[in-house]
Amino acid sequence: MSAGTMVKTGTMVKVDLKTLISVTADTIAAHADELTALDQAIGDGDHGLNMKRGFEAVRAEAEAFAAKPLPEALKAIGTKLVMTVGGASGPLFGTLFMALGKEISAEPDRANLAMAFGKAIEAVAARGKSQVGQKTMLDVLQPVHDALLQGKTEAEIADVADRAADATVPMKALRGRASFLGDRSIGHMDAGGRSVALLVRAVTETIEGQA
Repeated sequence: MSAGTMVKTGTMVKVDLKTLISVTADTIAAHADELTALDQAIGDGDHGLNMKRGFEAVRAEAEAFAAKPLPEALKAIGTKLVMTVGGASGPLFGTLFMALGKEISAEPDRANLAMAFGKAIEAVAARGKSQVGQKTMLDVLQPVHDALLQGKTEAEIADVADRAADATVPMKALRGRASFLGDRSIGHMDAGGRSVALLVRAVTETIEGQA
């Protein structure tokens, strides 16, 4: 089975993985300057460019990825992101996809997706030696996982992700380069969290639109 199956609520939905890859790459490219500006405020200033490079590399091999079973496709995408995004974000976003691919079934239902996503978040936390509340991408990933478990719709999940990214603004960074700024990290959105929110909205809207 190819990697064209995703999930909408409790039922199976056919989604073209090539379309998902294209939409997410377009989204990151469209927001690359915004992500760079966020990262310039409290990080290395290269997050937008790095993410754009990684997702364009995934887009370049979209057909090959889409031909694989879903677990293998996600692991391959994660590996590609590790190799091409660079910086601190490459290993973290790559780990997210690789761990998701390791846990998800070839034909996932909602429960399997939620379980696999939870395991992927645990892998990201371990890789980054971080936890929720430290102003990282985990502060968006965890609320999205909670929304999945609560049975929220695609639109609701996307809104949860956006609000979670907004909620990183008043946080003090305790991990990563931003943590060196101490209280000066307060008042700025976490770039990784914003990237997660953008990707979540792109994926959920695509799935909802093709249901």
